[in-house]
Amino acid sequence: WIGILVLYTVHKGQFNCPGGGLLHSYLLGLIILLASIICALSALVYISMQGTISNPGPRKSLPKILYTRLLLYFPEFVWAVVGAVWVSDNSVQCEKTVINGVIGTVIASWIIIIFTVIGVVIVFDPLGGKKTFHLPEGVSRNLESSQSGQLLYNVKSSATRVWEKRIRLLCCCIVQDDDHRVAFTSIAELFRSYFSDTDLVPSDIAAGLILLHQEQDKMENCPKEPEEVLCHSPSSLVTDDLDVELENAAHYMLFAAAAYGWPYYVYTNPYTALCKLNGDCCRNRPTDSDITGSDRHNFHLGSILKITGLQYRDFIHISFHNKIYEIPFFVALDHKKEAIVVAVRGTLSFEDILTDLSADCEDLTLEEVLENGFVHKGITQAANYIYRKLINDGILNQAFTIAPEYKLVIVGHSLGGGTASILAIMLRNSFPTLRCYAFSPPGGLLSKSLADYTKHFIVSVIVGKDLVARLSMPNMEDLKRRIVRIVANCNRPKYQILLRGCWYEVFGGDPDDFPTELDGRNQDALTQPLLAEESLMVHRSPSYNALEEEPHLNSPPQYPHLYLPGKIIHVVEECSSRRLCSSDIKYTARWSNETVFSSILISPKMITDHMPDVVLKALNSLSQEHGSCLSC
Repeated sequence: WIGILVLYTVHKGQFNCPGGGLLHSYLLGLIILLASIICALSALVYISMQGTISNPGPRKSLPKILYTRLLLYFPEFVWAVVGAVWVSDNSVQCEKTVINGVIGTVIASWIIIIFTVIGVVIVFDPLGGKKTFHLPEGVSRNLESSQSGQLLYNVKSSATRVWEKRIRLLCCCIVQDDDHRVAFTSIAELFRSYFSDTDLVPSDIAAGLILLHQEQDKMENCPKEPEEVLCHSPSSLVTDDLDVELENAAHYMLFAAAAYGWPYYVYTNPYTALCKLNGDCCRNRPTDSDITGSDRHNFHLGSILKITGLQYRDFIHISFHNKIYEIPFFVALDHKKEAIVVAVRGTLSFEDILTDLSADCEDLTLEEVLENGFVHKGITQAANYIYRKLINDGILNQAFTIAPEYKLVIVGHSLGGGTASILAIMLRNSFPTLRCYAFSPPGGLLSKSLADYTKHFIVSVIVGKDLVARLSMPNMEDLKRRIVRIVANCNRPKYQILLRGCWYEVFGGDPDDFPTELDGRNQDALTQPLLAEESLMVHRSPSYNALEEEPHLNSPPQYPHLYLPGKIIHVVEECSSRRLCSSDIKYTARWSNETVFSSILISPKMITDHMPDVVLKALNSLSQEHGSCLSC
């Protein structure tokens, strides 16, 4: 608007050229139109800043201004068309500066219109008020005979279809078959059930995460009780066992990281990786290794060789084949540890993400386990695929024919860690001495009975506040409940929460002490959900019901509790800044249990602590520290 105003003011008396009259009218109309739009947007911003997240009363006039802004799009579109017509008219012979200015104005107008349309398509919720529909107390639960029940069923079906369309749009670049369609429907149902009972927008969730992070930091700064400190003092025998497992984990993490191929190698060596890999691109593939899948220019294979330090002849089978429920892996001979290593790749493609999100539970039948357990459906199907390859195709037989005295070790990171764990359970009968190292596996993986069963042969390694290791549907429900409660009880406007939160995340400082509606209330009143929470949650919501201190004993949980596999080594930072830019990091490790990971922790490092290079760095640091202690 300022640029057009300056252009109009400077060239005010120079519109006598052919076509100048239309130009004068165009610029003058655009100045008035943009001024109106700026006023509408300023009003939108001002009114949006009023009230709190759970108190929308001061914002009740917002829809009228929003519709006013929407109506202004029609003259804006007409004016953009007029400008485009004027620019394309060859008979206009005005000053070149003016013509260039108008061309820039027209281009900017169309860019704004296009991005606005894209923004509306992304943000608009086609379900609208449908997702707030709930059954009254007295309505029958029979969906076939109850009209209200049928309406609820239709609403759920509509929500599932909306989520399915969104997922198909995100995955439009991959070839879709029957497996994909089944996965899309399953994942859409999962998202529908998770988001159907809340009335939160993305910025509400961001504000809630900021508040939870600051509240969490306040709790961490509190001094620990003496009993809590003493319980983490392990015996010397346990410490020796931990040191051995850490040394093994540091060694096998190289194989888990190598399974990612060239993307990991380039990520960890951004300046030299391509030059080093180019030296191997012209070599012929080894004839004594079985390689399936696409590996153009041998970049994957070259990266695996450089990361592991193995030779061509040490690989029994390498698979780069990748589809939904079918993930890459390789089988190699590790002469240093005298082991046959099966390394499974983690998440690196859309197909892998779909496997991760297929989070329904299914039974895993085992004769040794008295109670048949539940497992993550998508990861179990991936483990079944690798199991069939290893056994039916004779890959393991070939490996043990070459090295019959070697032991079997299965490793993987992230999705690969979860797949390796379930694969180890499947192979345990045939190979009683097998070991499995799962690095940063997903939290919602095994039921309690299976998790206890795996403590004899699986070791899970978790670094810091890794998000993925804490991801399970019960934990996600708990996070949703905590966000709703803390957001509903905060008396600050959302823009203040977001601005102060961004400052805190980037520059640090003391956590803000935001006033809440809980201040001044007695303890008895805290057992009941607040009215503000009720405005953000839908009735009959499992999350809303769980806001009460004592859940109903007769109501079964919506999602079964699934846990991390095996014994758990928790690696945490010691004596370092919690900011991302901290370079002086020292790690400490201890045995932990699954209850430590029963809640999602909010931190700037919740994503970076999951990355394979960070896990490898932490394990190498602990292994080197242990080696230096032994030499001393």
